[in-house]
Amino acid sequence: MRSLRPQNETMADDRAGRESTLTGMHDHAMADLRFIRGTMERAGAFTAVPGWGGMAMGATALAAAAIASRQATSDAWLFTWLVEAAIAACIGGVTMARKARREQEQLWAGPGRKFAMAFLPALATGAVLTAALWQAGAMSLLPALWLLLYGTAVVAGGAFSVRIVPVLGACFWGFGAAALLAPGWKDAWLAAGFGAVHLVFGFLIARRHGG
Repeated sequence: MRSLRPQNETMADDRAGRESTLTGMHDHAMADLRFIRGTMERAGAFTAVPGWGGMAMGATALAAAAIASRQATSDAWLFTWLVEAAIAACIGGVTMARKARREQEQLWAGPGRKFAMAFLPALATGAVLTAALWQAGAMSLLPALWLLLYGTAVVAGGAFSVRIVPVLGACFWGFGAAALLAPGWKDAWLAAGFGAVHLVFGFLIARRHGG
């Protein structure tokens, strides 16, 4: 009986060692799977959406809303917002290119190309409809149109980006729907959408996804 105790203890130690080894191998395998999954998600997503650039776009939109609200004619009001759109496009393009370069992403290949192909059609539609509504004298519908189509563009592009981007687009879409119900608050809706939403989500993107 005495000779069995050391043997039993040895067998128990061996079993415990094997279990510890198997546990370590399982943990290591799970860590590898998480790394591979994360790598594949990053490889399939366009991550160069600019956070600080979005905040800058929001700031210029708030300034444009203040200026546009003081314009005496509809044409002057429209011109103010078209200038703001051009400025925002420049800010977004430059900051996106810088972030893509820093993260070694390509804007016109892979996920970047998919993002652009999903994002741009709604913006082009907005440009065409803006001209049509201006000629028809239905400019009160423009804020809703801009917010709805910009939101649609962001949601569509966000399908190939990080998860927060489609949520950003949904917020624009929501403000666009609200602008249809109260078209008299046109500059307020545009300030809330293009201004405040850009500022809030730009900050979140910058904090969570880098710059």
